[in-house]
Amino acid sequence: MREQIEKVLKEKVDPVLAEHYGGATLTGFENNVAKVRLTGACASCPSAQYTIEDVVKNIVMENCEGVKDVILDTSVSEDLLDMAKKILRK
Repeated sequence: MREQIEKVLKEKVDPVLAEHYGGATLTGFENNVAKVRLTGACASCPSAQYTIEDVVKNIVMENCEGVKDVILDTSVSEDLLDMAKKILRK
């Protein structure tokens, strides 16, 4: 199921979000719920939650039978944490 969701994100969601200089990545899939992080300009957009609900969720659920929900992953990425640690160690 993860591969199918990732394919839908890449082929159907990313082109829509690219119009706003963004994208989407799957960060988790558990209990039929897909956890998606928005990237690029969409990551810091105040409307990110609405983008997940109105765009990403609709496209994923239409194309991936078995997905019951799509939620926004607002956790801090490991890359960002590593960068912050490097800065703080200086």
